[in-house]
Amino acid sequence: MSNILTRLRDRRANPAAEGTSAVVAVGSDASHPVPRTRFGSWLNRPMTSFHLIIAVSALLTTMGLTMVLSASGVYSYDHAGSPWSVFGKQVLWTAIGLLAFYVALRVPVRVMRKFAFTGFALTVVLLVLVLIPGIGKVANGSRGWFVVSGFSMQPSELAKIALVIWGAHLLSARRMERASLREMLVPLVPATVIALALIVAQPDLGQTLSMGVILLGLLWYAGLPLRVFLSSVGAVLISGAVLALSAGYRSARVQSWLNPAADAQGSGYQARQARFALANGGIFGDGLGQGTAKWNYLPNAHNDFIFAIIGEELGFVGAAGLLCLFGLFAYTGMRIARRSADPFLRLLTATATLWILSQVFINVGYVVGLLPVTGLQLPLISAGGTSTATTLFMIGIMANAARHEPDAVAALRAGRDDRVNRLLRLPLPAPYVPTRTEALRDRLRSRKPAASGTSATRQRNRATPAATRSARRTSRGAEQPVKADRGAVRYGAGQRKQGRRARTLEGQRYG
Repeated sequence: MSNILTRLRDRRANPAAEGTSAVVAVGSDASHPVPRTRFGSWLNRPMTSFHLIIAVSALLTTMGLTMVLSASGVYSYDHAGSPWSVFGKQVLWTAIGLLAFYVALRVPVRVMRKFAFTGFALTVVLLVLVLIPGIGKVANGSRGWFVVSGFSMQPSELAKIALVIWGAHLLSARRMERASLREMLVPLVPATVIALALIVAQPDLGQTLSMGVILLGLLWYAGLPLRVFLSSVGAVLISGAVLALSAGYRSARVQSWLNPAADAQGSGYQARQARFALANGGIFGDGLGQGTAKWNYLPNAHNDFIFAIIGEELGFVGAAGLLCLFGLFAYTGMRIARRSADPFLRLLTATATLWILSQVFINVGYVVGLLPVTGLQLPLISAGGTSTATTLFMIGIMANAARHEPDAVAALRAGRDDRVNRLLRLPLPAPYVPTRTEALRDRLRSRKPAASGTSATRQRNRATPAATRSARRTSRGAEQPVKADRGAVRYGAGQRKQGRRARTLEGQRYG
């Protein structure tokens, strides 16, 4: 009560100071809005993106292991005599994926870009080797596997990661150099076509579609002309339609999708049983481990059609919760891309998010009957060693990009304590320094706006009363130390302007 009375006396004694402080407060709120809720303030913290991507990945991985254990027990007992066979392999591959996640989290960005093309060329060699009889193994009608001591590895999964990294490196570098359209498309598009042709030769329609989505994502987020993007979409759709109708079993899948009752006990049996499992689950499901579809009623229940088991055992609530987790993953990935200063990390993170979400859309789409069956797995949920390990590696790269956000770099290098970074013993991230070409272009671009802004300021000052101008000068003088301090903390000594310019990459699309 005494504080309130003191404030009232001060207002009566010095009303001019009150007006000046109000102007300062309004100006401060206009330039740096303060969140009104705890959740809003938490979202504005420097390490929020990093914590979000780790938390969502941990939840998805845990749910995936739980559902693989529930869905694979009967299949494992029938084929290996033990209900733990498939689950044990999945745990081993998840451990390998977590190790790859940690490596991706620590690797410097410059090292990632240095070996981008080498990694892609190596995966193309692996795609060639897997087609050689005696080296590559046939599984589910596709010669696309290396099998060593009972463990299988799919090189097409590695090719997708290599394409994302190399494509982001190539397009971001040439975008900074103001390259021509031909230089942007070559050699990216021809090299991707070669990799796609090798995957088609296996044949594997699901991986082909996934590689096509990655190429489209790179072209879209790099800001290439709309006509190039639309022509690429048309080429991918036409190629997918030709591949879907070229082989007998793929054509039968499309026909059963268009007419589910035509061959309910043949090509349409799997999709039909998946819908039955979803219908049996209802709202709350039959309970974890209590489903009946996995008792050899639904083929590949632990792999391609695990979403049907989730719907049966956890119901609509569990299936919707899983989709909400993937939605949160999409938000986090695009948030990292939007807040990153490095064009390479922006393009890489946005394309990787689109790739993983496209696999979720395709898998859930054919399980519920909206799309024909393609064989793509549900990321981090389905039983699949190579898919799980490579997805965790890609998420590790995204988490690495989250640590390289300008706010996160400033906070970590300023010595702010972060328990996750301390627990993982991660090195300090390096701030992004724009190239000379980008810095020169931004200086030339900022000359005209600066001049026009100066003239507009002079005109406003002429029409502004003297008292208001003095109040504004006071408010600007009070804010200047705060702004300088924020710039120094955010981008490091001497890099405030560079980091600000790095955020204005022309022609890129995020969100």
